[in-house]
Amino acid sequence: MKVTLIPDRCIACGLCQTYSELFDYHDNGIVKFTEEDDLLEKEVPVTNDVLEAIRECPTHALLKD
Repeated sequence: MKVTLIPDRCIACGLCQTYSELFDYHDNGIVKFTEEDDLLEKEVPVTNDVLEAIRECPTHALLKD
């Protein structure tokens, strides 16, 4: 599954990182992929934790294809 980050929508609430280790934050609190500072799209295996993080994002800053 492809996961896309939309940093402009992120409000730095921290939910995605609590659900999945795939996500981390820049110094300003905006979402990023763990170990990938500039990547906005990433192919990842479909897992419950990633799906939950995407589903629970209050601003829809995480998308899946």
